[in-house]
Amino acid sequence: MPWQLWIALVVASNSNAWFSTAVLVTNMRNFPLSRGTVAGILKGYSGISAAVYTVLYSLLLEQSASKLLLFLTLGIPVICLAMMYFVRPCTPPSGEDSSVHVHFVFTQAASVLLAIYLLTVTIIYDKVSLSDAVSYVLLAIVLLFLLSPLGIPIKMTLFRANAETITPLAGSTEHLAEGEGAPSQSVPLLSPSSSTSNLGSFFESEYASDVETLLAEGEGAVKKKRRPRRGEDFKFREAFIKADFWLLWIVYFLGVGSGVTVLNNLAQIGLAFGVENTTILLSLFSFCNFVGRLGSGALSEHFVRTRTIPRTLWMACTLIVMVIAFVLYALAFSGTLYVSTALLGICYGFQYNLMVPTASELFGLEHFGIIYSFMLLGNPVGALLFSGLLAGYVYDAEAAKQGSSTCLGPECFRLTFFVLAGICGLGSFLSLILTIRIRPVYQMLYASGSFRLPRASDH
Repeated sequence: MPWQLWIALVVASNSNAWFSTAVLVTNMRNFPLSRGTVAGILKGYSGISAAVYTVLYSLLLEQSASKLLLFLTLGIPVICLAMMYFVRPCTPPSGEDSSVHVHFVFTQAASVLLAIYLLTVTIIYDKVSLSDAVSYVLLAIVLLFLLSPLGIPIKMTLFRANAETITPLAGSTEHLAEGEGAPSQSVPLLSPSSSTSNLGSFFESEYASDVETLLAEGEGAVKKKRRPRRGEDFKFREAFIKADFWLLWIVYFLGVGSGVTVLNNLAQIGLAFGVENTTILLSLFSFCNFVGRLGSGALSEHFVRTRTIPRTLWMACTLIVMVIAFVLYALAFSGTLYVSTALLGICYGFQYNLMVPTASELFGLEHFGIIYSFMLLGNPVGALLFSGLLAGYVYDAEAAKQGSSTCLGPECFRLTFFVLAGICGLGSFLSLILTIRIRPVYQMLYASGSFRLPRASDH
């Protein structure tokens, strides 16, 4: 019945959102020194999960809807409970462990191989009829790639490393804290560095009354209380009134909202452009989306450590590429459909992932769950406005002109693509403004080439 389906969809969608948010927030807090890498891996696996279920549905479940529902009802909970054995309390490291870096690289490599293999299997299955034996072999390889990251907790469970043998990476906060001649001497996390002199007037206005405040505190006249500064832990209501919070939300809303419009209508776009079987088109977008999510984490992490470049600069760059992709869609040149889809998939992955570490770096991890959840509203709001209203209205209007419920030809989405190109152009401009505003924050946080925990604020 319709109401039963509605209840099932509500429960499923909310459960998925709660679970993914809990996993992301937990891992961001467990590995605060590698936020971009962690977000890229988690978002990457989330993006490629649909392809995994598609392969399972095609090769193992024989494209049976009832078997798929049974698997989702019983199989997934059993797998989750079995994996709980490997869940262990994790103390965030004070420095960067080289073994953790190796584990991240291994997980990234495994996910890339899995994504390439899934794309290959999807194309083969679409073009060639496979026997049951071959299907099971292909599925076994998928499961092997999927479960390969479990080698990390198994190794750490069976061969526990001695904490004394862990060597921090060069440039980490632990490495900085150890002097050459006095290994036991500790150095404050925010000791003066060359970057602090470059902050200029960034904190000048905020710190103008600090001397008076300290004198008043010494006399017992006032109790120390101040608002957090960017880079420290914000409560949601404190972040909500910040201009950078809304700039980040608007940029995310414009970028992800325009990307999800193509994702939601990709099958209709393919049919309008004369592609009868859109399976490969959808698989291409899914793969490139995964590449964008995983690659954005690794790329932004590298440049934020080496050059203190804010992650929002990459959001601006990918928004410019999205403008080009939408223009190519609108012009409908021969042979550009797959190129545009690949570019848009990569850029959508960048936009979807980069917001996560950026929000945590600007507003802290203490209340990151609610801040991140609010940021995510940009996705459904964008889908409603750009996909449901804009694209739906243009498509229906063009279909009515053709006297059919199905629209054929580039004009079905041409106006939508030009509007989305303008939206992405606006988003790139706003993201550049945000990049300029928060550059001093990144110079402060990554002055040594590694994340420096800012001073805790009393609020």
